[in-house]
Amino acid sequence: MFWEKQFEDYIGKMTRFNVPVRLGLWNGREVALGPEPRVKLAIKSPGALRHLLHPSMATIGQAYVDGELDVEGRVDDIFDVVVQLTAKGNSGPARRAHHFGRHNKKADAEAIAYHYDVSNEFYALWLDRAMVYSCAYFKHQDDALEKAQEQKIDHILTKIQARPGQTLLDIGCGWGALVMRAAGKFGLKALGITLSKNQYELARKRVAEAGLADKVEIRLQDYREVSGHFDRITSVGMFEHVGLKNLRGYFAKIHDLLVDGGVCMNHGITSTDADSAQSPFGGGDFIERYVFPQGELPHIGLALKEMTAAGLEAMDVENLRRHYALTTAQWSRRFEDNLQKIRDMVGEKRFRIWRAYLAGCAYGFANNWISLHQVVAIKAGGPALNPLPLTRDYMYQAGA
Repeated sequence: MFWEKQFEDYIGKMTRFNVPVRLGLWNGREVALGPEPRVKLAIKSPGALRHLLHPSMATIGQAYVDGELDVEGRVDDIFDVVVQLTAKGNSGPARRAHHFGRHNKKADAEAIAYHYDVSNEFYALWLDRAMVYSCAYFKHQDDALEKAQEQKIDHILTKIQARPGQTLLDIGCGWGALVMRAAGKFGLKALGITLSKNQYELARKRVAEAGLADKVEIRLQDYREVSGHFDRITSVGMFEHVGLKNLRGYFAKIHDLLVDGGVCMNHGITSTDADSAQSPFGGGDFIERYVFPQGELPHIGLALKEMTAAGLEAMDVENLRRHYALTTAQWSRRFEDNLQKIRDMVGEKRFRIWRAYLAGCAYGFANNWISLHQVVAIKAGGPALNPLPLTRDYMYQAGA
């Protein structure tokens, strides 16, 4: 009786907002909250209603992951409806203060393994052929994902003025696409490091099969353990795992590994909140719990502050938020094209986590909840340390 009364009050509150969703109850009753519903939420039990009464992305996401709610409809429509339910059911899109995770070599390795070591076959079902798991670079909105990812890698290597004979360190090398491109097309001698055993094994295999073993080395190694000096350093989609309190030490390590006159680039997801708070409506809570344990996103202002404090001078900053919206939308569509294969491969719960996560990322980037910045930097100092041209023209020269 309690839940029935709560539900009637909820219906009375929500029908005035005309959310295009139909609620299906455990007893067979169905209620439309708006005209022409595009989505159906099936509520499996009276207790599952608690996730709707004071909704957030985290509570509704948890209900879906745990099987207390089922959904029917296009994934884009589903996520849009969930955002509307969350927004209308609360006072506003409040962001929670940033969460400081536990960061040390052991904890970071465990977090990376949780996220990246699902299986290589899983990622291959929805990434591009080169398995580049980071924001692509679109010259046209309808670029194929494979083309856009290759353009991204070339954009990075052109920005840092990669030249034959230089040494390159790629921190968080994934499955090796950037280091292989750096060696094969640009002529660098590259070292890629990762904490993911699955990535390490497949990247080494790919390097050998491409005949690049004399130019590319892949290591299973923490960035804090790397020694030596490098002409160029890239970090793509990795500093999100570092932790806000550790950003200065992370950039200081890059500074120490970079030769005088060298160039580095940090490419990573950033918060759009000036105080580096989490995504609105509890989206950050869902990601922290189910997808990226220990993940922390700085605002670009904080990233630049810590970079400067570590002795690096930012020479170029580019916002690629719209590019990541296009990238994650393609990932989500590819995931939807392989629903049954993925469900069979990873099980129902992990399938639901990743389906919600990818659709949520596409929505978040498209709506400026989160962003992506590339920052090109050098060691701070006199003019002798600056190897870059005076203008940005070189980044876009044909054939660069």
